[in-house]
Amino acid sequence: MPEESLRITDNRTGKSYDVPLYHDAVRAMDLRQIKKDDGDFGLMTYDPAFLNTASCMSAITYIDGDTGILRYRGYPIEELAGKRSFLEVAYLLLFGELPDAPQLTEWADKIAHHTLIHENLKKFMEGFRHDAHPMGMFVSTVAALSTFYPDARDVMNRQSRRMQLLRLIGKVPTIAAMAYRHSLGLPFVYPDNSLSYTENFLSMLWKMTEPKYQANPVLARALDILFILHADHEQNCGTNAMRCVGSSHADPYLSVAAAAAALAGPLHGGANEEVLRMLDEIGTVSAVPEFLAKVKAGHGKLMGFGHRVYKNYDPRARIIKQTAEEVFRVTGANPKLEIALELERAALHDEYFIKRKLYPNVDFYSGIIYQAMGFRPEMFTVLFAIPRTVGWMAQWLEMLDDAEQKIARPRQIYTGHELRHDAAYRCEVGTPVAAA
Repeated sequence: MPEESLRITDNRTGKSYDVPLYHDAVRAMDLRQIKKDDGDFGLMTYDPAFLNTASCMSAITYIDGDTGILRYRGYPIEELAGKRSFLEVAYLLLFGELPDAPQLTEWADKIAHHTLIHENLKKFMEGFRHDAHPMGMFVSTVAALSTFYPDARDVMNRQSRRMQLLRLIGKVPTIAAMAYRHSLGLPFVYPDNSLSYTENFLSMLWKMTEPKYQANPVLARALDILFILHADHEQNCGTNAMRCVGSSHADPYLSVAAAAAALAGPLHGGANEEVLRMLDEIGTVSAVPEFLAKVKAGHGKLMGFGHRVYKNYDPRARIIKQTAEEVFRVTGANPKLEIALELERAALHDEYFIKRKLYPNVDFYSGIIYQAMGFRPEMFTVLFAIPRTVGWMAQWLEMLDDAEQKIARPRQIYTGHELRHDAAYRCEVGTPVAAA
């Protein structure tokens, strides 16, 4: 019997099986040997929404939700967000180590070289309705990149892969900014590669007639921190979509578009927008107790609290809370922040929420910051997608190099009809209907 194993007894047959443990997990295929008889398919696991199923092994992001730990390649998120730039963290996620100074310079230069988009792609974006949602434009335009770079289809070519990730990281801020300005009826602004990654993005968003856009350094750094915090988060819905679509060897543009489409849902990337709606509904600090009483009575949800993984304070939320204070020193006080702070204080001292382990997550403060910086709520998910593109690409590269990965194809438990016959078909072939 293996040293690390489970002994499973099938009470239907009385047989026992020794199933080895692999990294404290059971391989689902090892359960297939458990059968009622030789004609049986074998045992499967049933796990809607993958609540307790590991679909891959990954060395990118580590989360301990019970203690509130998040690490990229072993580095605590607090250390990275405190001292590093987004492009440094992107390099870490993609290649496993932080860059030294020459590597960072080369990395930033190569990404800057790919910030422009083809003029035909710009025309493609101009074809959207004036009121098109920026996230719909973003998803569609990233997918359209596939038609501009057919070399991306050679997904097993390492040199090609490197080129596509440079293109994607360089171009997604340009696409995002153009989508936002289109929604405002403003002309597109071309990249300024003399600026940093986040400063260039802010320039493409806000530049008007001035010869040179000067980003506020506090706001640029705040956006850099937000990008770091959103860069990767293990096997969430969007990342699962990236791996699932990528497992078919679709090119990375189509795979990223699929991941971004998953992110667009209100239960995923759209949650911070829901937080703002909730704060608007509360209205004033004095109304917080009444609102929490309604939530406890089952007449509403406490948006921005709780997480599928975290059963403690989301470490990203702590960093964003500090960042919010710095941003508001520049932009001025925001009444929503006062409501949010009181809501957090009250909820964290209420036994109802403590018992259910409902703590603030990354969405609770991020929407307030984005709004204070001048973004409209429909842009929030696009802001999420820009840095998450790095995480998606890191997961995509890891998946392609994993010999155990195959095209994703989950099983199902069939609950429909047993065999039955179509009466019309029987009449056509000459079999009496009554005999069916």
